[in-house]
Parts: sequence; structure tokens; C-alpha cells
Amino acid sequence: MKKRIIWIFGLITGIVGGIASLIGYLITSRIIYIKKKDDHFILEREKKALRYDENWYTNVCKENISVHSPNGYIIKGIYFMPLDTVNTMIVCHGVTENKVNSIKYVRLFERLGFNTIVYDHRRHGETGGKTTSYGYYEKFDLQAVLHYLKKRLAKEAIVGVHGESMGAATTLLYAGTLEDEADFYIADCPYSDFSEELYYLLTKQTPFKTAFAIKLANLFLRLRDGYWLKNIAPRTAVTNIQKPVLFIHSLPDDFILPGMTIELYQLKKGPKMLKLFEQGEHAQSFNKNPQEYEETVRTFLHEYVLNKDQNTGDPKNR
Repeated sequence: MKKRIIWIFGLITGIVGGIASLIGYLITSRIIYIKKKDDHFILEREKKALRYDENWYTNVCKENISVHSPNGYIIKGIYFMPLDTVNTMIVCHGVTENKVNSIKYVRLFERLGFNTIVYDHRRHGETGGKTTSYGYYEKFDLQAVLHYLKKRLAKEAIVGVHGESMGAATTLLYAGTLEDEADFYIADCPYSDFSEELYYLLTKQTPFKTAFAIKLANLFLRLRDGYWLKNIAPRTAVTNIQKPVLFIHSLPDDFILPGMTIELYQLKKGPKMLKLFEQGEHAQSFNKNPQEYEETVRTFLHEYVLNKDQNTGDPKNR
């Protein structure tokens, strides 16, 4: 009888363990191999929305760049140089997007006096990498792109980083955990803690509606991709950022809640600015409020970054 009980207990334990392992595997597969938007779809979407001007793209001064990632692959990007200036932005796109989605910001920063680098995150677009890590490995790629840029530019160059969604979280993780080497940052709709964001999305979009699912995801992310969820928490990084940060979010965003950006703004010490737009779903602040967005960035730059007598450059191509 005793042996039978032990056998039944072992069988139940094995079944429960197997189910838990399966759930952990399925959740993490959905995370690290998230389905990306088709590159052609992104291009056509941006053309249709008039955010991608083929004539401008053909004629603008630009250069394809390749940067070696410390994670073991090549980062692919484009360095747009429409202006005669050393001041340059780096733009980090969101998850499932690619560098074409960032070109709308190239035009924005051209008007504000900056050249711009756009690049594909790991496992997106033309860049290598097997998994998406929501800022953990991506922050090292951003560091590599920034080092590449600084080697090319004069010391007096002003360099900023703009990130959208996952790109915003990547920006804050870079500046708060690796090095605060850019002159300023713009974080558009970041999450403050990926574990909380993941729990919110799992309960909203999947049958896994318990905290146990997050614990399983945490363990399996460590086993499969080498990091813990606590390593993707911009709220712990933002307190270390000394340079100015502009935080942006749209109040209707129900994918990453605006409260996360408000929290990050409150935690940030030193120079900072917060803008909450009344219109726009997730990562749509610029698309829905282009003029107000541009004026917000302009105000931030003039208040915290640019010297009043600084020459921001003359256009080579319009």
C-alpha cells in the first residue's frame, strides 16, 4: 500500500512538473520568438501614411552601416546625413518593427537640426540574433552603435537617443545600467518593469492568468536566454541616469499603460520633462500628434540640451 501511494504521488508530481514545464516553455517561446511584422508590410504602411517619402529617401545623403554586436552578430542600420552638422540622433524602434518604422523620426530630427542613425534591433529587420530580449541584450547593441558613432564624430557633437516602446526601455536600461554617455534621451512609451508588463499582457491576451505563470516564465527565460525578468526593469535603471530625459506617452495606450511612464518620470532625478498626449494608441504619439510632438521635443532640446548660440546645421537635401 505504501509503495502504491509513493508511486501515485510520483506519477502526479511528474505530470504536474511536465505540465509546468510545458507552460513555461510555451510562454517563453511566445516571448523570445514573438511574431514580427513583415518588412514589406511595414514599408507599405509607412508609405501609405506618408511617413516614408520615396523621393526624399532616394536623394538624401545617407550611408548603410554595419556594427559588430558584442552579442556576436552584425547590427544593420542607416546613417542619414541631410544636414551639415555633427549633432546626431540614434533611434531605437519597438518590438516587431524595424528601422523603416524609425524613418519618420529622421525627418523630425532633421527639422530640429540633427542627423540620425536608425538600426534594426536583434532578430529584427536585417540584424542577426536568435531571440528578442526586450532590452536585456538590446542595450549592449545600443552601446555598440553609440560607440561606433562617437568614433566618427568630433568631440563637440551632441548625441541623443530616441527610443519607442521596447526601444525606449532599451534606451533607459543602457543609460542606467551600462553608461550614461549620450547627451540626452527621449523615452516614448516605455515599460517600467517587464515582469509587470508581461503579467498584464498574459492576463489580458492568454489563458495564463496567474502569477505562477510569471514565475515559470522567469525561470525558463533564465534557462533558455540567460537572464532574469528583474534584469529588464527600467525603474531600477532610471535613478542612475544623470543626463536629461524626455518621457512621452499617450493616455489612451492600453498596451503599455501610461502610468509606467509617469512612474519612471517620478523616479528620474535631475533634468527631465514629461509629456502625456490626449490622442494615440500604443506608440502612436507622434503619428497622431505630429506638430505637438515636434514642439515638445523642440522645447525639451532648447531647455535642457542646446546652447542658444549653437549652429544646428544647414540642409544638404530637402
